[in-house]
This record gives sequence, structure tokens and C-alpha cells, in this order.
Amino acid sequence: MDAHVKEWQDRASALQPLNLKQIEPALAELDAHLTLRTHIVGYGLTDADTTVWKTLRENRVAHAYIKQSLMPNLCRWFHYIEEAYPQHTSLAERPAKGDKAKAKDGEKVKDDGANYDIGLQEVGDGTGIVTRFPPEPSGYLHIGHAKAALLNDYFAHEKYKGKLILRFDDTNPIKEKQEFQDSIVEDLALMGVKADTVSYTSNYFQELYDYCVQMLNEGTAYADDTLQEKMREERMNGVASERRESSPEDNLARFEEMKTGSAEGLRWCIRAKMSVDDPNKAMRDPVIYRCSPQVHHRTGDTWKIYPTYDFCCPIVDSLEGVTHALRTTEYNDRDAQYQWFLKTLKLRHVYNWAFARLNFVRTVLSKRKLTLIVENGDVWGWDDPRMPTVRGVRRRGVTIPALREFILKQGPSKNIVNLDWHSFWATNKKHIDPIAARYTALASAAQVPVTVVGARAGVTTEEKDKHAKYTTLGKKKVVFSASILLEQADAASFAADEEITLMNWGNAIVRHISHSINPLAQPAGLKTVTAVELELHLQGDVKKTAKKVTWLSTDQALVPVELVDFDYLITKDKLDVDDELGDFLNKQTETRTLAVADCNVAELQVDDVIQFDRKGYFRVDRAFRHGEAVVAFQIPTGKSK
Repeated sequence: MDAHVKEWQDRASALQPLNLKQIEPALAELDAHLTLRTHIVGYGLTDADTTVWKTLRENRVAHAYIKQSLMPNLCRWFHYIEEAYPQHTSLAERPAKGDKAKAKDGEKVKDDGANYDIGLQEVGDGTGIVTRFPPEPSGYLHIGHAKAALLNDYFAHEKYKGKLILRFDDTNPIKEKQEFQDSIVEDLALMGVKADTVSYTSNYFQELYDYCVQMLNEGTAYADDTLQEKMREERMNGVASERRESSPEDNLARFEEMKTGSAEGLRWCIRAKMSVDDPNKAMRDPVIYRCSPQVHHRTGDTWKIYPTYDFCCPIVDSLEGVTHALRTTEYNDRDAQYQWFLKTLKLRHVYNWAFARLNFVRTVLSKRKLTLIVENGDVWGWDDPRMPTVRGVRRRGVTIPALREFILKQGPSKNIVNLDWHSFWATNKKHIDPIAARYTALASAAQVPVTVVGARAGVTTEEKDKHAKYTTLGKKKVVFSASILLEQADAASFAADEEITLMNWGNAIVRHISHSINPLAQPAGLKTVTAVELELHLQGDVKKTAKKVTWLSTDQALVPVELVDFDYLITKDKLDVDDELGDFLNKQTETRTLAVADCNVAELQVDDVIQFDRKGYFRVDRAFRHGEAVVAFQIPTGKSK
């Protein structure tokens, strides 16, 4: 292994030149090498990772290239090393002019990875900046929405001293519910996003209707009853609708028919008369009003026609005083459409600014697809820990400060990156480690009874720190006795007269191991440990033993625990446009392990974040009550299994 590390340290020199053509072959080799690897050498951080990472980070040409995410494996590894091992990736601060002495002192500077100097237009002193977050209440917020909310909040309240509007884009009564609206308010509050004003697009239905009538009168919109498939085909091929030159009188009559919600009205829609064959297909006469007689969750049956998002957004932004509409790059093609509405209707100007949406491997963030997953029963609900919703990742064990840090670290970059979840969970680990008390749990299957020779007579209890480093977390009871339990895998690894360490107790020597042979086991004749005898050797040096094992005294009220781990819902890193969701849904995403834990676990509450020694971090989803087992969800830490 040392030879491989040395090899990559030497190869790092090929990544030093400030010339992309010169270093590109070496970057490609590294990208190919990392295809199925989390680390360059082995399964943990080595000097190969740190040397190569720092070489790339200090090379401004290489670093700029990595930011473009053109080599996905290299990009994934680079960000993972940065997030998971911040203590190994800090760089010396570059000296400012006349400040060389400071750099010589070896002082460090934190690199937060995000540049927020994006040059918003016409910001003035910043007090007049108004941004908005306009979610549709048709589902729960996912982490993509969280990025949009946090960035709009950041520019309104931290970067500048402006104002943030939370506006519910409630224009589709078929999909929207009060439940979703309430959940969005709660999730934003949890994330610390504080809107100065809360509004609803439905508050502007009359104004939007009036603007549509204005466009019909002015000949900048028309009524159309072309069948949907034919309309789509005509737009694709740049063919004008037969209804495009209808008179304002006819168009207004059709709009009034739509307003009644009649069968005839349902046949029609209103389209903006922008262009027939513009290269930007978003400009090819988009639909701006549809007939929909369903009851609206806020306005009831007052309206039976509803404006589309593309029509509402620029109009309401202008009316509400929004200065900068920050939204994801998927709207780039529709920015021209946005500005067309403002100009055509002679409304106050609003600037557009785009940032990359948040994408993760083996994850769908399409609200339509997430709704299908929920409705088909593939998950328990919108707050299922396998869901990429704010509530889902929180239930899995993400802390809100970690969620904010991770998203704000991505910044307002326009580079579209398919992120690996490793860096997300590595960020969270930094936040949960100081608050996670340590406990012990043993898998219930094939536990091994152990007799401890040399233990004090009877049962004794000691108070120990819940966390050896963060002692402010309090104390826990550790029960000692001559009768303890070990896990089968640990006992099976022992050799006669081997010295091992019992965690939180001390060293012991293996004096006797009893086995039984299972004739049905594979491979044939596999031995199972049925009992072990240990002799305490507390004067032994715990630093010299190779095996540190967890144990539990049987002379305490052991608590039943169900440990639950989850896998990705999607089996493919990124779904293509033509992929059917059902073809790539993971059939087995949940693993449950029955275990017993020390008596202290009975006191845990829902949402407590803990660590079971040698098993990992967990969030308590169900507390111990009336004999029911504690249910604990395993929290990923950013490390590959």
C-alpha cells in the first residue's frame, strides 16, 4: 500500500503546470482511476488523497476545470475529500500585498467553496433588493427547493439588507392542498428562512384575468382549441395554429366561455402570441390560461380558469416589487419569455439571475416522480427517510445547521453538478458528533454468553461520560458483572490466550472457547461459538490490543432495539429523459436488525441523535415505551460501506 501511495504522490507533479492541455491527460487518468473508488488508494484517507487534492486546489487552472464538473468521478472525489476531511484540506492563506509576514507565520484561512459575489444588477446600497421564493403547494419541500429558499434568503437578508417574499404559486387546484402549504411554512421556519411577506398568486387572480383580457384586446394573445398532441407537434415544427389570427372579439368570447367552466370552455386555452418559429421554443406561443372547474383550496369555486406559472410569475413579481428573480438554470430558456410579458404589458422591470439546481446521484427531485413514489406506496410518505424532502433527510438524521451549511456552500454557481451524497452526510457528521452520546448495542442474532473470571463479586455500576471528548453531554450507567454478552463475529475472531479489550472496562485474556458444528452451514462444518471464558487483565495496555469489542452485562434491564438502515431509492446515477421510473426503483431499500442495548437507551427520546459504539450514528425514530423496541435510523457519515 505504501508503494501505491508513493506512486500517486509522485504522479501529483504532473498536475502542477498552469496549462490545461498539459495537465488534461493526467486529470483524465485520475478520473478513470476513481470510477469505482472513494479514495485514491485503499478504503480510507491516505497521503495520496491529500497530496493530489492540495496540488489540484492550489493550481488555479486545474481547480477552475474541476468546477465545471466535466469529469464526474474526479469532481465527486474532490468535493468528498474537501467535505469529509476538512482538517486535512485547509490551505495556507495567500498573502495580500504588503502582508507577506502573515503568510510566513503559517496562518490558515478557511475556504468555504462558494463565491457569492455574483454581481446582481443595480443593487445600489442593497436596501432596495427584493427577492422571492415561490413554491407550488403540491408537495413537500425537497432539498432542491431548500437551495432556492436559502439562496433567496441569503441575498435578501445577509448579502444585502433587503426583503424576501414567500409567495405560494397556487394556480393548479388539481394538485394543491392546504397540507402541503402548511408543511412548506413549517419547513422554512425550521431552516431559519424568514420571509418578510407571505403572499399567494391566488390573491392576484382578478389582476391576472384583467391582464389576459388586455392582451386579447390588443391582439397579443388568442384562444386556441388545438388538440394537445397536435399543438405540441406544431410548436416543435414551427407551424402556426389555425386560430392564431382569430379576431379579438372571438378570442374574448372563448375566454368568457372558459370562465364558466362549461364543456365547451374546457376545450379551449389562451396562448400568448409571441412567435411561431423562434429558435427558443419557449417563445413559441406558450399557453397562459387553462380551464379547470376543480375547487381551489383557497378561492373555492370562484374561478374556473387558472393562469400558468410562466404567465403569473413575471406579472406578480413586478406587482409585488421584486427586483431580482433568482431561479434555477432550467428556466434559462424562459427568461426571454419572462421579459416579453413585462415589456408587452408595460410592467416594471425585474432582473433574472440563474443558479444551478441541486442534483444528487441516484435521486429524483421531480415533484411529479416523487408524488408517484408516495402514491404507489414505495415509501411510507413524504417524510420517509429515503425521500430527498427536507422532512425526509431530517428524519434520516440531518441537522438543520448542517443542511444550511451544505447548501450555502454550493453557492449560486451556474455549473450543473450531479452531487454525491457522501459530501452531504460528511458535512452533517461534523455537526452531530459533538452532540451524539455513546451507547452500546449488540445484534440479537447469535449472541455469545461469556463468563468473566476475575470480575468483582456481584453486580457493580459505574458512572461514565456519555462521550469521552464532549463531557458536557452527561453521564451514563455502565453495569459490570461476571456474566456478559458478545456478538458472534467478535467471539469467532478470538484465539486461545489472546489478549483483547472490553470497551469501557479494560483488557481480558481469552482462556476458553466452546464451539458447535452446524452441518447445514456453508461452508460445510462451519463452527459457531457457543460460549467464551475471559480472564480480566486490567493492568494490560489497551493500546497494544488489536481487538476492541463491545459487550453488555446480562445483569441489567437490556433494551430491545431495532436498527434500520436504508439504501437509495433509485438504481441508476442519473435517469435519462426516456427512462421509466418504475424500471429503476430499488426493490430492497430497507434493512432491519434486531438488537439489545444498554439500560440507558430506555431514557432516549424521539429525535435524539446517538452513536452505538462500532455501529455508527443513529436518530431515534421511536422511543422505548411499554416494552416496544426503540427504533433507530442509521445516519450515513459520508463514508462508503
